Amino acid sequence: MSDNSTATADGGGAAPSPVWWTPDPASGVGSGDNAWQLTAATLVGMQSVPGLVVLYAGVMKKKWAINSAFMAFYAFAAVLICWVLWGYEASFGEEMLPFVGKPNNVLGMDRMLAQSTLPSIITAAGTPAAQQFPLATMVYFQFVFAAITLVIMAGAFLGRMNIYAWMVFVPLWLTLSYTVGAYSIWGGGFLFKLGVIDYSGGYVIHLSSGTAGFIGCYWIGPRLAKDREDARPNNILTVLIGAGLLWIGWNGFNGGDPYAASADAGVAVLNTNLCTAVSLLTWTFCDIVYFKKPSVIGAVQGMITGLVAITPAAGVVAGWGAILLGLGSGSVPWVTMNILGKKSTILERYFDDTLGVMHTHMVAGFVGGFGTGLWATIDGCAAFGLTNPGGAIAGNGIQLGYQVAGALFVIGWNLVWTSLILLFIKHVLRIPLRMAEEDLLLGDDAVHGEVPYVFGPCEAHDPESGYIQGHALKTNDTNDGELGLGGATAGEKPAKNGESSHGVSVEH
Repeated sequence: MSDNSTATADGGGAAPSPVWWTPDPASGVGSGDNAWQLTAATLVGMQSVPGLVVLYAGVMKKKWAINSAFMAFYAFAAVLICWVLWGYEASFGEEMLPFVGKPNNVLGMDRMLAQSTLPSIITAAGTPAAQQFPLATMVYFQFVFAAITLVIMAGAFLGRMNIYAWMVFVPLWLTLSYTVGAYSIWGGGFLFKLGVIDYSGGYVIHLSSGTAGFIGCYWIGPRLAKDREDARPNNILTVLIGAGLLWIGWNGFNGGDPYAASADAGVAVLNTNLCTAVSLLTWTFCDIVYFKKPSVIGAVQGMITGLVAITPAAGVVAGWGAILLGLGSGSVPWVTMNILGKKSTILERYFDDTLGVMHTHMVAGFVGGFGTGLWATIDGCAAFGLTNPGGAIAGNGIQLGYQVAGALFVIGWNLVWTSLILLFIKHVLRIPLRMAEEDLLLGDDAVHGEVPYVFGPCEAHDPESGYIQGHALKTNDTNDGELGLGGATAGEKPAKNGESSHGVSVEH
């Protein structure tokens, strides 16, 4: 690993000031690129924290709200540390192998201030591809993509994965799986050179997280039977808050990937919203036809599949291509989730994918990638800086083959390496992948010693009124009591000193 410190001019004495990136006056946009890139990165970061954090907290049963939110919260922090120490360079640095770059840190001030370049992608002029912003901006922008990949995958494991196994899994999977997909397709690896189009992560993020979630839930094992039978969300309104952050945050997700405040960024943002709206409405229509009523959770699923499907295609397809992708993403994953998934004994018995990540990300990601091969336009590819002559609709039918080849590599790599990582954690590190049965019964209280909702008296309410949830516990001789974490049934009077809400003596 090389040293990122600034070298001195004569081998001794004080180091000269580092040379940092400044906007190129001839670029026409200059620092506007940096401003947009930082804004886009922040929007994507908000999709994870708080977006998926609150979505997971609301969509799960109450006893799993904290654990589900914390799995996302932890992954976001852990990925950043790994990313700056070795992950970014392995994904976007100099080639080590055709599918991964050389691991290195990006913590030196001279590195962070320097212009962002992609050393494995050489332009026609013989120089590395460069962006009109500093490397620090690029590192953060790509970090939020890496982080949300793990956060998405967590959705398949909620409600039973051992938190300590998850803590080990996150850095291992980032290192051995995510970096490979990112370098192969985005960083100048062999799939990039082949001509696979993945505008903003349909394969790198969604196909990989969906595949890893699918095989991971097999190795981890299922939730408790009663948790699967009654899996009603504890707060659908919180789910909608998270869903809204996801939708609007996707403007940065797809709009930031031209690496410029360009015309193609505007196309990507418009197409993203267009495809998502069509997908949501298509999913809702399927719900009405099949279940005889529209489902809010179903609409959220349709929204997610639309966002996923447009991701590999956002800036290279025309508006009508976005609409067609929305029709596909609102119907194909709906069928796999609500019909094929329910009728498959193998899927039902061995693959307890808690939030259906396989359907919303693996299936929808493949639909989007294949649709990109169909409907990519020549002008869209050129605007994005690609040399691909469009997709099948533009007479370039071989693009479909490239897209399928890229998908098969991502699926195969993740099936193998996710399995190996989980088996290593279980059999070598001796960390159980699934919580103990007694912890599964209690949920958050057993894992974290905390509960998500605590209702208790305040200064404006009389704790004797009988409508406050919880136990009143004596704190001193003059107080009647204050609320603990007991969780009495609403409508019962809080317990008096030395007595539980059900009339049973309790110890303090």
